[in-house]
Amino acid sequence: MPESETDLPQATNLSQSRVESVEAEFVRLHQSVAGSITADQAELHVSAGLNVRASLVEAHEVALGLVKANEISMTNSGAAAVRADTVSVNGDAGLVIADTVNLGNTYAGVVAGRNVRGDRIETLMLLGTHVEGDVTTMVNTRQALLAGLLGGLFAGLIFSLTRMLFRHD
Repeated sequence: MPESETDLPQATNLSQSRVESVEAEFVRLHQSVAGSITADQAELHVSAGLNVRASLVEAHEVALGLVKANEISMTNSGAAAVRADTVSVNGDAGLVIADTVNLGNTYAGVVAGRNVRGDRIETLMLLGTHVEGDVTTMVNTRQALLAGLLGGLFAGLIFSLTRMLFRHD
């Protein structure tokens, strides 16, 4: 049976390469950079990917931009934004949204998950239904509420003053 144009290659292995886009059932990058990765399974080692979409992502010493997957495992890696069912991170992440989040020795901006576990988590904000582990947050629930109220009050005052000062009669 001939392959159609929409069938993906079974595997793509890149080493010391730079590509704009790569699509395959299995993508393996080693010391490479990819703008876009679409795969069933992606394995990256000492590489970078800007936009990654896969069922399973395994990253070791990798820099990632936006990642959307069913399951993500990152070791000594960093990502700007991660969305998945299950996320395991040892490294840095700007935004993590997942049902299950496992963090170990992680610095994160915002973490949101139904179940969050970790050894040592340092985050700006953590939203979770069930949280286990040593967590250090810069903003707790009371501080977030207070910041929102003060921010709204301050914005309302500035808006009112601006309106009074620049009102045309």
